Amino acid sequence: MQRYKIKIEYDGTSFVGWQFQKNGLSIQEVLQKAIFNISKEKIIITGAGRTDSGVHALGQVAHFDLKKKIKTKEILLALNQHINNKLVTILKITKVNKKFHSRFDAKKRTYQYVIINRLSPLTLQKNKAWHIKKKLDVSAMKKGTKLLIGTHDFSTFRSSSCGAKSPIKTMEKISIKINKDKIILTFVSKSFLQQQVRSMVGCIKYLGNGKWNIKEFAKSFRSKNRLNCAPPAPACGLYLTKINY
Repeated sequence: MQRYKIKIEYDGTSFVGWQFQKNGLSIQEVLQKAIFNISKEKIIITGAGRTDSGVHALGQVAHFDLKKKIKTKEILLALNQHINNKLVTILKITKVNKKFHSRFDAKKRTYQYVIINRLSPLTLQKNKAWHIKKKLDVSAMKKGTKLLIGTHDFSTFRSSSCGAKSPIKTMEKISIKINKDKIILTFVSKSFLQQQVRSMVGCIKYLGNGKWNIKEFAKSFRSKNRLNCAPPAPACGLYLTKINY
């Protein structure tokens, strides 16, 4: 039995998310079917991040086991051929130790959220970013991110369906960069709560459009109450960009 580690890129727009679900097509299902087609082995593929419906990935990582001996290059080419036109691509595949676990061995996860801040509607970036017409105050948004860095109770940003044992997480880094009308927010942590990033971005946006001042933002965060959270940012702007081991 050989364990393989794969790096995956996908457009999450038309998927129900990473994890297999009965109500639609998932990334996991696409990959498992493709692996079965080339190996004739029924396997379960495990991902490092369980991205929600509509969320994209530039650097998702997963692992699976095969009894059949196949060269990594052959697997890479065959998988990409079988999942052609599904908007999922295998970027890299390597053989790893049987003890390797894509989810539990991850030391850092990096997510990016993309906002396009302009009056004109999106064309090329439709379903790939959050379109906000009103000019955002990025300096106010940056002040809010500083309050989130470190170890805190992130209950305010936690989905009601989140299955995590604890709401305590450590945000190692949050940055905001501007490139013309594009605003990119980067979040780095060992792990995240369900909908945490999108919820944080939703609250940070309230700072940017002036709906909240920094005191109101802090009050919402420190209340540890989901009811005090701003509406989460749409899934289309969120990208899982990197997993560190």
